[in-house]
Amino acid sequence: LRTQAIEPLSTFLDFITYEYMIENVMLLLKGTLSGRDINELIAQCHPLGMFKESTMRSIPTFESTPRGYQDLYQTVLVDTPVGPYFAQFLQESSDRSEVSNVLEEVEIEIIKSSLIKYWIEDFAKFVDALGGETAVIMGDLLKVRADTNAINITLNSFGTPLNEPAMRASDRKRLYPAVGHLYPAGTSMLADVGDEDELGRVLELFPMYSSIWNVHAAGSDGKSIDDAFYERDVQMLELAFEGQMHYASFYAYVKLKEQEIRNLVWISECILQQQKEEIHKF
Repeated sequence: LRTQAIEPLSTFLDFITYEYMIENVMLLLKGTLSGRDINELIAQCHPLGMFKESTMRSIPTFESTPRGYQDLYQTVLVDTPVGPYFAQFLQESSDRSEVSNVLEEVEIEIIKSSLIKYWIEDFAKFVDALGGETAVIMGDLLKVRADTNAINITLNSFGTPLNEPAMRASDRKRLYPAVGHLYPAGTSMLADVGDEDELGRVLELFPMYSSIWNVHAAGSDGKSIDDAFYERDVQMLELAFEGQMHYASFYAYVKLKEQEIRNLVWISECILQQQKEEIHKF
């Protein structure tokens, strides 16, 4: 599909793959820190985010130091599509004069969240420039994706250094995308949240997220907040096919295929574990 596309659809399709490129780079770095075999890691990489094999094998060879990370960008990632996001992260890190080891495992997740943030903001700017139905439908999908990231970052920070009062308004808030229905008022409130009760009170102010939070708070039917987000996403992605003359349907197709894979994995695991009564919870 990509080889047959012309501008601006070709760039739009490229943007879809950037997310998987970021995930692959982070998978290789995180796996290397835990001592896993490079061949095993490459086999687990997402096919839509693959680089040349030489590039894939080069990524884990750099030292686990801030200097090694700088070398990784300058030597390998600078010529990849996600290079600019990596450069932006390194620039912001140097501006904050960070002296900690940026390749510690907990930091890997922070780096990933930062890169995904830059990607969402860049993608949103691109679709907004396209205008028309694409800007409306795809723009809304990206806003919801940004909000989902902001909520999950806040929720997952509880019990970690990111939830310390000094870190909330600086490091944690910096991870929130500068787009979305929550931005800027909602994300400012999220930056002050210290526990799940406070998070729930903030989300109650936003009807489209209060119902999702209630699913998480109630814990009914074994559903997690991720399950509630997935259900909401599927509904929005299906609606993307109702419009005409826009590019959001390409994004929706890829994401719905991902959900199909998650469903198949869930069903397979239920069968293997002899928990067939749980199959319907995909």
